[in-house]
This record gives sequence, structure tokens and C-alpha cells, in this order.
Amino acid sequence: MTKTVTFDDLPKMVGQETGVSDWLEITQERINQFADATGDHQWIHIDVERAKKEMPGGKTIAHGYLTLSLIPYLTGKFLKIDGVTRGINYGSNKVRFTNMVPVGSKVRARSKLISAELNPKSGGMQIINEVTIEIEGQERPACVAEAIGIVFK
Repeated sequence: MTKTVTFDDLPKMVGQETGVSDWLEITQERINQFADATGDHQWIHIDVERAKKEMPGGKTIAHGYLTLSLIPYLTGKFLKIDGVTRGINYGSNKVRFTNMVPVGSKVRARSKLISAELNPKSGGMQIINEVTIEIEGQERPACVAEAIGIVFK
């Protein structure tokens, strides 16, 4: 479900969970496409036969940076900010990959707004969200990151 807020609501939301995404299955095709896009063809990601023999659980795993790169896609589905003309990714603060994501797993994002500050010079609102990428059926998440964005009205 998408929650709609205004630009001016953001500072009042600091400390609140902003949403939880739907589950997304991590397929071998997605992993292979990421490997091709980044040039990271390490066998643990793309060699299905070797992974069957040598990886815990017998499956390939998603790249940590693939998991991180899903944050804009997953979080973009549960919070709509009315009156915003554009938003940009500004980077990340703390990023930790805390668990492997085996192929066939489902992941989702859970986000909490930890900062929302207006920059009077640019007119943009810098927002920092603590985003946790959860793995269905796992206690330990795949990734925890402070994602920074700037939105403009």
C-alpha cells in the first residue's frame, strides 16, 4: 500500500517507519544481468553447478551491491511525496551486508526516516532513511544501510 505525504510532512515523520515493500524474488537471471552490468562474474554469483557443490545451501548468491541497488526500486513503491518535482540519490552512509541472499530468495525493504533537513540554498530536502533489506524466512537481514536522498518541490 502506498502512503502519500507532503514535502512539508517529512520533518514531522523523523523516527517513523515510512513503509515496507512487497517481496521480490531474486532470480538467477537478475544476478547474471547484474554481473554483466558490473563485470563482477565471481563464481559464487553465476556458476550454478559449482555452487551446488561448494556453497552453503548449494545455491549461488546475489551480489551485496545488487541487494543495495534494489533500495530505490523497493522503497519507491510505498511512499509518495506530493508536490515533489524530482528526487536524487545522494549516497549512503553506513552500509552492512549481514547475510547472504541465495538465488530464489525473496527480499523486501523496511524503511525508517532518521533525518529530514531543508537546505535553504538548494530548496531541497535531504532525507536519510535507515533501510533494512529483509530475507523471507530469515531472522538476519541481507543488508542495512542509511540511504540518502534529496527531494525538490
